[in-house]
Amino acid sequence: MILDRYLVKQFVPIFLVAIGMFAFLLILIDLFANLWRYLNYEVPVKQILTVSLYYLPKSFSYALPISLLFAAAYTLGDLYGRNELTSIFSSGIPFWRFSIMLAVIGVIASVFSFFFDDRVVVPTLKMKNDLASILLHQQRTEDNSDIVIKARNGEVIYMVDYFDDKANILNGLVIVENDGAGRPTAIVRAPQASWTEDHWTLSRPMLYEWQGDMLLTGPAEKIGTYSEAPDTFKRNSVQAEDLPASEAKLLVADLRAAGLPYNNALAEYYHRYSFAAASFVVMLLSISMGGRFRKNILLMSLLSSLVSAVVFYVMEMITMMLAKMGYIPPIIGAWFPVFMFILAGAGLMKSAKT
Repeated sequence: MILDRYLVKQFVPIFLVAIGMFAFLLILIDLFANLWRYLNYEVPVKQILTVSLYYLPKSFSYALPISLLFAAAYTLGDLYGRNELTSIFSSGIPFWRFSIMLAVIGVIASVFSFFFDDRVVVPTLKMKNDLASILLHQQRTEDNSDIVIKARNGEVIYMVDYFDDKANILNGLVIVENDGAGRPTAIVRAPQASWTEDHWTLSRPMLYEWQGDMLLTGPAEKIGTYSEAPDTFKRNSVQAEDLPASEAKLLVADLRAAGLPYNNALAEYYHRYSFAAASFVVMLLSISMGGRFRKNILLMSLLSSLVSAVVFYVMEMITMMLAKMGYIPPIIGAWFPVFMFILAGAGLMKSAKT
């Protein structure tokens, strides 16, 4: 439809300028937040620019929803200000039909946002954090010592002094086997265990086994097969935000199977989807706000976009924090701000000009 192409033609240039401006602003905020540290450690300018370059995809991801909101609100407001929408409505075209192309753009942006975050933002942000930590002498260390893992619904418990995640070797291993009631039936001790194809090969294992009221001790010549994957032990120190969605889901499953706290990882996993949906939600909100500003359109559109973005991100920060602390379910923590903005958009849509 001609009007759809016209609306897109008006929207795209404003969106491109807005996302460039907001992304650049976010990069500057991150740069100046750490500038004194860079100067303190005399970090070369080239390395600082490399860190900022790695942060560019994340800045783009953060800027996408607010840029969509600003561009849509400004485009509709500008059309109202030039009385073009009045002519369109006079011809019998309803507001929802005219603005449906903006909703389609929101859907496309949400799908793009998910895959862009999953394939580009996650690895580049990790590279940025790792490089910044090295330059600022704040290396992130993975704690692979004193690991306790519950497996098979608690029937097998691994206690490891240290896990060499590069060689896949467990050092100082103790395995406790329990019956269905949680009573220990056997204990296996081994100074070391190495991963061989699909199971752990124990070095000089000793078996402590209860038979009735007696505890028998001796070399473990015949023991069960322990096949918990090495990632079960390694993911004990991995953060969900550093992983693609598919691997974050496996992390949650590993933590849950091991009997470890998994609310943090599960909330981050749900947030990966809810944040992508924000692009579509803000487009609905911008459509409902369209045409409310007939004067100072640029200023009012920018102000409303910034206020909406701040409210959304603050609400998201609070609900995610509550979810990670276990006060609310992780799925509510991730999706509550999205549903609140959907309700706000629906409420504003009722009074939208047509």
